Amino acid sequence: MATWIDTLPEAAQTYLNGKRLDEVECIISDLPGIARGKAVPARKFEKQDYFHLPDSIFYQTITGGWGEAAGDEGFVERDMVLRPDMSTATAAPWTGDWTLQVIHDAFDRNDQPIPFSPRNVLKRVVQLYHDKGWKPVVAPEMEFFLVARNIDPAKEIEPMMGRSGRPAAARQAYSMTAVDEFGPVIDDIYDFAEAQGFEIDGITQEGGAGQLEINLAHGDPVKLADEVFYFKRLIREAALRHDCFATFMAKPIADEPGSAMHIHHSILDIGTGKNIFSGPEGEETDAFFHFIAGLQNHLPSAIATIAPYVNSYRRYVKDHAAPINLSWGRDNRTTGIRIPLSGASARRVENRLAGMDCNPYLGIAASLACGYLGLTQGLRPDKQTTGEAYDGQEDIPRDLSRALDLFDEADALQGVLGEEFARVYSIVKRTEYEEFLQVISPWEREHLLINV
Repeated sequence: MATWIDTLPEAAQTYLNGKRLDEVECIISDLPGIARGKAVPARKFEKQDYFHLPDSIFYQTITGGWGEAAGDEGFVERDMVLRPDMSTATAAPWTGDWTLQVIHDAFDRNDQPIPFSPRNVLKRVVQLYHDKGWKPVVAPEMEFFLVARNIDPAKEIEPMMGRSGRPAAARQAYSMTAVDEFGPVIDDIYDFAEAQGFEIDGITQEGGAGQLEINLAHGDPVKLADEVFYFKRLIREAALRHDCFATFMAKPIADEPGSAMHIHHSILDIGTGKNIFSGPEGEETDAFFHFIAGLQNHLPSAIATIAPYVNSYRRYVKDHAAPINLSWGRDNRTTGIRIPLSGASARRVENRLAGMDCNPYLGIAASLACGYLGLTQGLRPDKQTTGEAYDGQEDIPRDLSRALDLFDEADALQGVLGEEFARVYSIVKRTEYEEFLQVISPWEREHLLINV
């Protein structure tokens, strides 16, 4: 007799083949992208259609504090209804027993989507595209560092020890020897990804010491955001097996490049399946330029969602493999908006500003929202940059406070992402910023203590 396990995605069924499922982790992404939820016995999960968590999980800061974002009724921690999306059921292959993970969607008691749940925010933006007859397609690139274990916040982060017994070396971009240094960790990443049914498009060594990049095949934005959400946990677990940490901080090591989540976008016509960025003769269309212009015009207001922490702005450093402005160019990695080499059917626009520290649902939602505004407003981009964009003027906010000011003023962007999401997000991020301002840094103690 068929059971609910027989309806699971193929990879989950393969993982459980001949095994007894012990536990199901019912999870949802909070604003930072941390997995929140409950672990329940498999027998209990089989009988439940939903479970409850308080809406306060979306008011929590990265430090565990709380933003005063509950609204007029106060901080009553009202229960949300969390329902499983069984298409996301996947293995948790690092656990000691046979465990599945399932991403849930959040609804209120009237069965309406919780507007500040990150996955719901992305679904809202994708639906706006669908309403116009468009199907957005994205491909994220994930950069991260493998570093030595560090349990002392006062200690500087160091690269991990490689297979050769030497610390990972910087400035070895695309080196296969450098990749081999992390072979055991990468083997586990591949094994975990295969068990979870994820397709890795490639792993390369980046320019930083112990910095790697994983590319994912293009696809549906919600599905890809789910995979990045899962991948962050997967990679951390693989690293821990080998006595190191995986970090997705935007700038974990001084004088090393930062880690980005580059997002490639193309838009298909739902009726024809054709890429709207290319015309009948393969030429670049108005829609292509409108999308670029949307990123140029609206990304400054969206920076607070794709660079969500004070550390995020340390990544935007001239000549350190990160953009410092919103220039665009063809096959030019110094620009914030890059047009990769491709055929007409695969023509796409790459947003290079998003940091790997962003919530993948919100980073992809914000990027698509900017492009959507460019398409619907008929915007035109600046003249393309053909040389080094680092020679141009910096035109993105340089700190979280200014970024949040721009976000709060962006009525059009908030209209796409949702006003209630924008309200809650701004309050939580400003609370985090105030928490940061209460911390006295080693730099201040070193240079100000007895000198001023």
